[in-house]
Amino acid sequence: MARERSVLVVGGGTSGNAMAVLLHRAGIEVDLVEAKPDWNVRGSGITLQGNALRVLRELGVWDEVNAHGFGFDSFGLTAPDGTVLHVSEDIRTGGDDLPATLGMQRPVLQRILIDAVRASGANVRLGTTAEILAQDDTGVGVRFSDGTEGSYDLVVAADGLNSATRAAIGIDAKPEPTGMAIWRVPAPRPAGVERTDLAHGGSCYIAGYTPTSKDTLYAYLVEPKRDRATIPPESYAREMRRLAEGYGGAWEEIRASITDPAQVNYAWFDRMLVEGSWHRGRVVLVGDAAHCCPPTMAQGAAMSLEDSWVLSQLLTSGAAWDDELLTRYYERRVERVRTVVEASVQIGQWQLDGERGDVAGLMATAMTALKELP
Repeated sequence: MARERSVLVVGGGTSGNAMAVLLHRAGIEVDLVEAKPDWNVRGSGITLQGNALRVLRELGVWDEVNAHGFGFDSFGLTAPDGTVLHVSEDIRTGGDDLPATLGMQRPVLQRILIDAVRASGANVRLGTTAEILAQDDTGVGVRFSDGTEGSYDLVVAADGLNSATRAAIGIDAKPEPTGMAIWRVPAPRPAGVERTDLAHGGSCYIAGYTPTSKDTLYAYLVEPKRDRATIPPESYAREMRRLAEGYGGAWEEIRASITDPAQVNYAWFDRMLVEGSWHRGRVVLVGDAAHCCPPTMAQGAAMSLEDSWVLSQLLTSGAAWDDELLTRYYERRVERVRTVVEASVQIGQWQLDGERGDVAGLMATAMTALKELP
């Protein structure tokens, strides 16, 4: 009888969790290690476009995601004072049987994915990191931070934007700041908020919010990036309220609810796309370890989930796990991801440069392309 293949997934975020579920379900032995002891259950909110929902349905968690999130099919543009200027129907990138967009609380999504990993039977080790020791044509040797060692047929690096695994295998790509930063906070959902609304102008480039359940949303403000050292964490709530001054409509209630600095997140926008290939030998990158972009198109999670879906399809196809297969994975993904990265960066660059670019046209072109299966 053939030996069961084994995979180590490094990182228990969105792409790593998806990878573990898809592979273990197919009969592959999976170990998942996550550096955070709490399995990284944190964050404010997340916007999931239809193509992300399509993969979540493949994972078997769509019903639970739908029950705990807030789906909608349009987005609005408003003036800073809250006056609605335009409402557009959004493109259903996951197909007509899924919402165009679903917002949900990021910790809730993470818990749903954690439950799916546990239910799959994959072996999970929290508070643990992995170091590549050596690899050859047959496998990869790994040492864990608890001093133990293991050998795997394949290692999937899903350890995020600043992936230590990416650097360890000689891929020197690093995320680069785009010049913008975002403030995010969870908040109660004011009556009447039933879609994403974005205001351009005012004290920030963008002031927006997305409903995440029947009674919650997450709000965000985009501004030029600042030195993080100049913004004490204890001032985060006060600073976000200050930036939100001048925005009307639902922002009146949202602003009043921003009181706990620990609930406010501040982050720079970054861009990165690993070129050439996303693997070295039998170590392969997925998700933010391979690419990242500003959230101006809300496609970061979708691209990460698609990576795991496509790679799992190839690994369970019966083909040899060799350089040719992993190159096919890269070739299936890179141009689709490039479209998202470049469009997301361009939208932000127009704002940085004070130009009135064709944002609607660029987004429509990109999102229409994403309706096709990856």
